[in-house]
Amino acid sequence: RVCEGKMTADNEIDIKEAFQRAQKGHNNKAKLVASLKSRYNKLEDKTLFHEEFVHYLKYAMIVYKREPSVESVIEFVVRFATSFQSPPRAEDEEEEQQEEEEEEEEDDHPFLSFIFNFLLESHKVSSHAVRFRVCQLINKLLGSMAENAQIDDDLFDRIHQAMLVRVTDKFPNVRIQAALAMTRLQQPKDAECPTINAFMLILENDCNAEVRRAVLSCIAMSPLTLPKVLKRTRDIKETVRKLAYQVLADKVHIKALTIAQRVSLLQQGLSDTSEAVREVVCSRLLPAWLQRLDGDVIELLHRLDVENCAETALDTLKAVLRNMSTEELLENRVQLDSRRLIPVDSLSCENVLYWRSLCEFFKKKGDEGEEMLEQVLPDAATYAQYLSGCLKAVPVLSEEQRADFNQLELVMTKEFISQQLIHLIACLDTNEEGGRKRVLAVLQEMLALPQTPSSLIFLLTEKLLALIPDDHKRIQTVAEIISDVREPIMEASRPLDEAESRRQQVQLAEVKVRVLEAKQTLEECIAAQEFNRAAELKSSITDLENRRNQIIQEIAESSQPADKETRTEKSDPETLLRCLTMCAELLKQMSMKTRLGPTISALMTSLVLPSIANAHPAVRNMAVLCLGTCTLHSKELAKTHMVLLLQIAQLDEVKIRISALRAIIDLLLVFGFQLLSETAGSQPAPPSQSPDKQEDDMAAAAAVEKGEDTAQSILMMLSEFLDSEVSDLRTETAEGLAKLIYMGRMSSSKMLSRLVLLWYNPVTEDDTRLRHCLGVFFQLYARESRAHQEVVEDSFLPTVRTLLNAPATSPLAEVDITNVVELFVELTRPSSLIKPNLLKQEVCVHDYLAVRLCGEMLNDPTAPEVRLYAKTLSSLDLSRDETVRKDLLSLLQQLVQVQQRGRRNRNIFFSLRVPAALNRHERPPDTLQLQRALPPHVCVRPDLCCTVVTASPLKGLRFITRMLLSGLKIDGENVPESAAVLRPSRRAKTAALEKTKLDLNTLINQEANVS
Repeated sequence: RVCEGKMTADNEIDIKEAFQRAQKGHNNKAKLVASLKSRYNKLEDKTLFHEEFVHYLKYAMIVYKREPSVESVIEFVVRFATSFQSPPRAEDEEEEQQEEEEEEEEDDHPFLSFIFNFLLESHKVSSHAVRFRVCQLINKLLGSMAENAQIDDDLFDRIHQAMLVRVTDKFPNVRIQAALAMTRLQQPKDAECPTINAFMLILENDCNAEVRRAVLSCIAMSPLTLPKVLKRTRDIKETVRKLAYQVLADKVHIKALTIAQRVSLLQQGLSDTSEAVREVVCSRLLPAWLQRLDGDVIELLHRLDVENCAETALDTLKAVLRNMSTEELLENRVQLDSRRLIPVDSLSCENVLYWRSLCEFFKKKGDEGEEMLEQVLPDAATYAQYLSGCLKAVPVLSEEQRADFNQLELVMTKEFISQQLIHLIACLDTNEEGGRKRVLAVLQEMLALPQTPSSLIFLLTEKLLALIPDDHKRIQTVAEIISDVREPIMEASRPLDEAESRRQQVQLAEVKVRVLEAKQTLEECIAAQEFNRAAELKSSITDLENRRNQIIQEIAESSQPADKETRTEKSDPETLLRCLTMCAELLKQMSMKTRLGPTISALMTSLVLPSIANAHPAVRNMAVLCLGTCTLHSKELAKTHMVLLLQIAQLDEVKIRISALRAIIDLLLVFGFQLLSETAGSQPAPPSQSPDKQEDDMAAAAAVEKGEDTAQSILMMLSEFLDSEVSDLRTETAEGLAKLIYMGRMSSSKMLSRLVLLWYNPVTEDDTRLRHCLGVFFQLYARESRAHQEVVEDSFLPTVRTLLNAPATSPLAEVDITNVVELFVELTRPSSLIKPNLLKQEVCVHDYLAVRLCGEMLNDPTAPEVRLYAKTLSSLDLSRDETVRKDLLSLLQQLVQVQQRGRRNRNIFFSLRVPAALNRHERPPDTLQLQRALPPHVCVRPDLCCTVVTASPLKGLRFITRMLLSGLKIDGENVPESAAVLRPSRRAKTAALEKTKLDLNTLINQEANVS
């Protein structure tokens, strides 16, 4: 209860009663304020009033919890304090009385100045509740003042400095109220404004999401603060991202953003993982932008780069169309002519994209949208003719014209428009046979036409195959088109050449003259009875007559020229690329159950395989895609060409290597690693692991011929790719390995360790796709089954050893090992399994991990990372099996003995008894001798055994011993384990020394002597 007050009054309410009534929400605070203010104004000496008012206010300020009664009191205090402010004046009155107000400002509201002074004197107290209420009161007092209110410069500076201190307070609620209190202290036009600088620092570094939200809600927009607000749209917390989009919608005009910023906002917001964030973008940001553009959707698309971000523009249009009624959709449709088509001369990137989005929106409505679709799209035959005209209108540039940027931009625009028109084919009603045949004819014609841009071939083939449901018909149709493109029919005609005709006539005349002369000479020889000479002349006459007949035939052929059709095979890169693109899309659309017939085999022999050796990189890349897709349909084909794909993955350009790597991963996913063994048995020369040296290739091939395990070789090759400096190749390899491990095609703790190290490696910090892929994979894989958790547990020690032994120059030296160990502990936690085995009582994976940790600590109790191992033990969820607990307790007792005996600097030999419940591994060969000395139910694992232990106690051993001897209560934080190393690295020792503050001089000197 509020203490008794000393002041009384006859007519006005006293301070105590005012505070009592203010605690009740149903009381009229305006009347309380007026009554108390009337009492205050009648007092000549207001000092006692100030002291008693603050006395009662302190009772509310020591309450940290947001109790309704306390909040009511705070509200009453704010109203009473701000009631002494002069009412807002007109601008002319303000100018006239400005000087008087400045002189009398302090006298106008002494109570308000007193309250501010009291609060500023209290903001450094030790009680966080008082600091919170101080900041809250200052926030509310400043916020309740009029817009044109003025305060003393000195008071302004004091408030400013105090709140700058409080925004760094330890408690988030204090920081929130301090940030809100500085809202009206900002000076956006001042580049050095300390308030804005503090706000930007909070947005970047404050770990509390609510503090960041508070700053977002009150920060003033300026060119300096806008990038910081934009960055919060990628905040880790959903609530912060949501508020960031709301602030941008309310405070930032679309013209204040660059095209890249607009596209980025829409791309991230519409694809956000949170439904609430996506809803804010659709319901707040887009309507705000449209309102500032007078509701013009086409103008909104003009503000975006639709040619380079078509998918983002389509997602934006979908969100806009969802918020429109049917009447608005039909009213805002694009300007169509009587044929329900956009006139060719009016086509633009924006209106054709909006036309496509509108048609697809109606198409998805099904029967409900069919009637509306008919109002915005013509029949199939009409559209086919329209499409044919638009595609033929795309110009073909020469090499000189390609150098002209304006010409190139015009062609790119027309190609983009053509792409959107091709997409519209999916919205046509092709159930009518005539219209469907017309569309098919146009698509086949465009694919065979040499003038069709290469960028449209893929889309045209996709829409063509979508209209042909039968795979065999698809193969036949595409093969015919490829044949026409590869070997076009050439119409050859021989034009009449007057010079050639004249030459033939002259030759004919000469031959006729020579024939006549020879016959006359023959008659003379017969008359002279020169028979030998006559025989020679007769033979000559025969040859001349044959020559005459030949010339006459040539003249006859040339006098009647006739057109002929011939096929000439084209092998230029552009033609091959067009054919391979159609082939790749065909193989992609084919069902996996469809057998490869002679047509596909002929395409492989005549087109795909020869193109792999082509000099043009784009042709080779498309050929590799065709080969990889084709091998998925036939295991025999995969066996035949696997070696070729492996060689390409190592020796070609980066883009082609990535295509080959994807094909290899797909083959392993479909057929498994058995395919590699079969391939190794049938192929004499598999690829080498070292593509840079020809000698290594030959050595690897010889090793495989001697019986090397091909699957292991491929894994080593993939492991080498993980270390590649090419980020795309590294990312593709990591993604492929994650798929293979998750699908059960391989189970390798070493490879999983490599992926964890790659995920944490600072080198991959900017590789968003890699980080996202592996982050999702680790969670899904470990939660899938207990067997997967065992693989994760097996990879624990190799991962930690690698990090502990990483040299100072390695990027892995910067990795926080504690965070890595926390990941492993969480992934192997029994409660994280999606489908835990409730019927069968199994020893949990954390039990095995606990034994591993104990073994590592026994291996080298002097290692500086033993303290981290001990903390890690406290974070494990051990099973409730009493046998397991007793055996772990026994191990810990041995650790205590090591600590005690170690002081004598003697070597101690231990035999670790591992419980039968923990035995899940086969016995390795090197533990046979030790196994015979133990009872039959006990199995010793070599990674848990140690023989030599050196002395020097560590606090970490005493820490975990006290915890577990007191009852094996397992709670705590996750800390990394370390491997058993003969000599810990210098970096590890230094880090442990800084963390534990232990005197390790003896250990350091001892190891220095050993080295």
